[in-house]
Amino acid sequence: MIRIDPVYVSAIIAAGGRGARFGGDAPKQLFMLGGLPILQRSVEAFLRSERVDEVIVALPAELAAAPPAYLLNRGGRLQVVEGGLRRQDSVARAFSRVAPRADLVVIHDAARPLVSEALIARTIDAAVISGAAIAALAATDTVKRGNADGVIVGTLPRTEVFLAQTPQAFRAEVLREALALASAMADATDEAMLAEQAGHAVSLVEGERTNIKITTSDDLEMAERLIAARVPQFRIGNGYDLHRLVPDRPLVLGGVTIPFEKGLDGHSDADAVCHAVTDAVLGASCLGDIGRMFPDTEAAWKDADSLVLLTRAAAAVRAAGYAVVNVDVVVIAQRPKLASHVDPMRSNLARALGIDPLRVSVKGKTNEGVDSMGTGESIAVHAVALVTGT
Repeated sequence: MIRIDPVYVSAIIAAGGRGARFGGDAPKQLFMLGGLPILQRSVEAFLRSERVDEVIVALPAELAAAPPAYLLNRGGRLQVVEGGLRRQDSVARAFSRVAPRADLVVIHDAARPLVSEALIARTIDAAVISGAAIAALAATDTVKRGNADGVIVGTLPRTEVFLAQTPQAFRAEVLREALALASAMADATDEAMLAEQAGHAVSLVEGERTNIKITTSDDLEMAERLIAARVPQFRIGNGYDLHRLVPDRPLVLGGVTIPFEKGLDGHSDADAVCHAVTDAVLGASCLGDIGRMFPDTEAAWKDADSLVLLTRAAAAVRAAGYAVVNVDVVVIAQRPKLASHVDPMRSNLARALGIDPLRVSVKGKTNEGVDSMGTGESIAVHAVALVTGT
C-alpha cells in the first residue's frame, strides 16, 4: 500500500458509556489495567502516534466536568467533550470539535486499550486511499446463524465474515455524511455501519488479536495477562535539589507560595520540589536533567514558574514513550512547617505530571539541627519517580 499522508488527522476516543455489562460503580474505562487506567492507555496510544495531530475524548458528563489528571496539560493536543446517550451521539459531539482543517478522523473505543501504533497507522493509510477503513479480524471458526429458539438455521461462509474492531478511520466528509444518518437509526454499533448506509465503501484492514475490547471482567483478566506477558519497562529515577534561603525572595515549594521570612535563591523561582521531581522523571526516562533542558544561562528561564518546567518535562517523558506511575518526595527543612501545604503541593505536582494526586507523595522532614538544612540556611529535596513504557 502506498502511504499518502493526510494534511491533518483528528482522533476521537469514544469513552462516553458506563460499561453496564462490566459491572462496578465506576465507568469501566477508569478501571486499572497493568497499573494504568484503561482510558489512559487508549488515549496515550493516539497521543504517541506521529500520524495523529489532535485527540478528542468523549466522556460521561460528570467526568467531562472534572477530567482525570492524565487528560490535562497535554500541550493543546487533547480536548475533552461531554458524550451523549448513544455511541453515535458521543462521536457526533466529538466530531463537532475537530479542527476545521481535519482531513481524516480516526475513531477508537476507549475499551480497546492495547491498540498498537502500527494498527493506527495501517488504518489511517487505508482510509486516506479509500475514504473509509476499519480494523477487523477474519473469522477463523465456522460461523452459524441461529434463531430465537437457539436452533441453527444456516451456516455462513467464514471467508465472508469479519469481526470489526477499532480504530475506524474516515475522510472528514465521509464521516460527516455518515453521522447525518445517526438520528434516523435507533442504535448504530459503529461508524462503519453508518458509512455503509450512506453509500460509502469501507475497506478492511487486518486487525490484531491482542486489540481486545474490554466488556466483561474476564476480558480485563485477559488483558492483564497480555500485558504481563510483555517484557516490563519499569524505570526508576532519582532527583535532588538544594537552594540557600535568602531574604527578599518568596518561598515556593511544589508550586505553593508559603508564608515565610525567607525564600530560596535561584535563577528560576527556585522551587526545589519541582526541580527534584523534574530531575527524577527525566532521569528515569534517560532524558538528561533539568539543567540541560532548562539551562540557567538562558534568560528565558529567569524567574520561570517551575511547575511549567515540570509540565514540559513530563510532556517530553510521554513523547519518549513513557508514563509516570508515581513520585515520592522528601522535603528537608527545619522551618517552616510544611504539613498544611502538602496536599496543595501534591495536587500541583499531579496536574503537571498528568497523574492522579493519589500517585504523588510529599513528606516534610527536619534535619535535627545538623548542617545547613538544620540551621535554617537551606532547603533540600529528594525525589524518586517510577515510569513505565506504555
